Amino acid sequence: MSKPHKNILASQPLEKLMNEPTTQEQQPTVDIVLPTYIQSPSDNEKFYSSRVEKIANDILEHEFELAKVNEKWIEDWNDFGDDVEELSKDIADKIKEKCKEELNLPRYKLIVQVTIGQKKDQGARVTSRCLWDTSTDRYASTSYQNAHVWVSVLVFGMYTD
Repeated sequence: MSKPHKNILASQPLEKLMNEPTTQEQQPTVDIVLPTYIQSPSDNEKFYSSRVEKIANDILEHEFELAKVNEKWIEDWNDFGDDVEELSKDIADKIKEKCKEELNLPRYKLIVQVTIGQKKDQGARVTSRCLWDTSTDRYASTSYQNAHVWVSVLVFGMYTD
């Protein structure tokens, strides 16, 4: 945003202005500032679900390869386990950062939801609902599983004008 201009004429007494000749320097300038909001993204700034899904899949595979999820890790799992919480936060942060780095999404707010669960012969369903602009806002979802855990990732891209 440009600075608002100071009205030179209004800050001086009227008698002083009438006695002095006017010059170009004393004339107030009018700055025209156009609105900065943009109603829709350009083609190279759109949220493409396929690109986000690829980034999320790559990070999930890499992180679970490094995490060494095995029987001992599952046995130590409890309902309020710090290891699982830290892993899910770390994965969400990495997905968000990589999407910001690799994809040109300057006006998108990214929301990443990571859900991790044990595979113990149970079912699980992860759902979500949003109120958004269907012409610009999008989401990407992906999942990962191995012999011990399942992971669901949802990435929401909300366009902000």
